[in-house]
Order: sequence, then C-alpha cells, then structure tokens
Amino acid sequence: MFGAARAAMHAAALTIIAAGVSYTAPAHAAEGGTLTSRKAIAAPDGFGDVCSRYDWACAAGRKDRVDGSDLLALARGINRAINLRYRQITDRSQYGAEEVWSLPTASRGGDCEDFVLAKKQSLIAAGVAPGRLLIATVLDRRRALHAVLVLRTDAGDYVLDNLNNSVKGWQETGYSFLRMQNPEAPHRWNAVFAGGVFNRASS
Repeated sequence: MFGAARAAMHAAALTIIAAGVSYTAPAHAAEGGTLTSRKAIAAPDGFGDVCSRYDWACAAGRKDRVDGSDLLALARGINRAINLRYRQITDRSQYGAEEVWSLPTASRGGDCEDFVLAKKQSLIAAGVAPGRLLIATVLDRRRALHAVLVLRTDAGDYVLDNLNNSVKGWQETGYSFLRMQNPEAPHRWNAVFAGGVFNRASS
C-alpha cells in the first residue's frame, strides 16, 4: 500500500494503534502461533465491494482439497510465482485513484492488495479451504501501511507477502498487525493489534 496518500494513511494507522493499545495490547497476542481477533472493526478503505466482485475473497469453510502437509509448500510456490509474475504499481498510477482493490492486471501489475487477492484466488483454486486464507492489514517495518495474506495452518499463521518471496510465521515478519478478515465471516473484519509496535508498547 503506497502512493500519494501514504502520509494520511499512516496517520490513520497510528490512530488505530493508539486505540488498540488503550483497548488491550498483550505482549503475546497469539495462541499457538495463531493471530487472535480482538474486536469487530471497519474494513480497510477500498474493500467495500470486494465481496460482491470476487465471491471467493469472502468465502468461508475449512474443507481442503489438498493434503495439509502440502499447504506450506503450495503457499511458497504460489507466493513466489505471483511476486515474479506481476510488477508493483500504485493505484494512483494505474487507476487514477487511491485504494482500488482489484486483481493485478497482466499489462501493468498491481499494489499489495492486488497481489493478496491474486494469491488468495490461486490458493483456493489449488484446493486450499478459503477459511484458511485471511487478508490482513499491517504496518511494515518502515511503519507504512501494507496488506498481506495470512495462511492459517494447524501449526499457526503464516504470511504471504509481495515484499518477500519467503513465507514466514507472522511473528517473524516484524510487522504490526492491525486488522484481519473474520475467519468465520470473511466479509467482516476484526482488530488484531499484535506484533511489532504492539509488543514494544506492552513490554
């Protein structure tokens, strides 16, 4: 997530952080490596019509058509393939507007949310249960707003990221997780407030 509106978006993210810390920001905001939802929160800007345009983006269910032991290998392959397939371009450059959530275009590429949608679509098509695939917004290591895809496995939550070809456990990213799709109702979002600045605020 980048572009002309970064400063305003960063300020909004800091407001969310402040609210989250005053609400609760435990040092260990995960159970068994799984990100914990804290409370209902508004969806990110631009997400509003995603569910109607891409019904798979907000599908639930935990029945896989792929062996659980193959989940991470499949995720690594798809994460890397999509990162290499598309180039990064801001919404402002591509659409003349901020916060347009759409699949990346073959000719121009997309921004972080677009990469996330492409990965979620590809993993569902490959047989991964949609309820395992949750879009999340974070502050990256530079405190810029960013979107990633969380893969929920039996061993914990892993992150697919257009800034990294590796698939890492969420704690390894160094990111501050702000909000994430509700696993039971992915058209809704929950606050997370975990990792990064939240760990430092509660230490």
